[in-house]
Amino acid sequence: MPKRSFAMAKNKMHTSAHRHYEDDNEWGCGSWLEYTLVVVLSSVLLLGSLGLTLFWVIQYRGGFAWREDPKRQFNLHPVLMVAGFITFSGFSVLLYRICRCCRRIYVKLLHTVFHALAIPCVALGFLSVLDSHNLAQPPIPNFYSLHSWIGLVTMGLFAIQFVVGFFSFLILLCCEGATAGFRAALVPIHASFGLTTFVLAIAASVTGLTEKALFTLGDAYPEWREEGIVINALGISFIALAILVSFAVRSNNLKSDFKVTVVERM
Repeated sequence: MPKRSFAMAKNKMHTSAHRHYEDDNEWGCGSWLEYTLVVVLSSVLLLGSLGLTLFWVIQYRGGFAWREDPKRQFNLHPVLMVAGFITFSGFSVLLYRICRCCRRIYVKLLHTVFHALAIPCVALGFLSVLDSHNLAQPPIPNFYSLHSWIGLVTMGLFAIQFVVGFFSFLILLCCEGATAGFRAALVPIHASFGLTTFVLAIAASVTGLTEKALFTLGDAYPEWREEGIVINALGISFIALAILVSFAVRSNNLKSDFKVTVVERM
């Protein structure tokens, strides 16, 4: 009898804990609506901003080239930087909100893959703007504008984030138990600097668009030219992304829950 009573009590405890876990993680209609709106809008803007950048460069700036045409080589810079710093990095941040049903290790790997995809984009984008400035006749000075300063800070933070994240959250998994406390303490720091890097990338993009519009359109910019409208729309889409992605990361309602149930632990 005592054994049977103990077994029944244990089963009740399991059932109660499991129900409590489900109640804590159950979403209402409002939460699902918020999740859908934020994730869908963010995804559309992440892809749409890259598409609009491509449209602007091809339609109004003459497309792409390499060192044989420094003026058109510059066009690689905005496209690759938007692809790397905004589209790929934005999705890497949103993965922790989109992939709610995936195991945490898979989300980490996807997060790393998106960051890894951003690296060649950023490197080639940086090289293209340097070449286009240095090969121009006469050469254009480098690193004098606010846009370039923000861009350099963004690249530095991005590099630090990738190295620290790769080492801490992937390499240290080989000794998971011994490094669990360190990795747990690093998570909020890594997340905060990741969001900071993304917002800085938005700031660099907006200042770069303004700089490009003033240089290329000049006095025609206030005349509501079609290209100017496209540039402004692109800038607004970047600002909307900064708001949406920041909200998605900071909102408690949208946080993915990777906890293990009490039943699974026992």
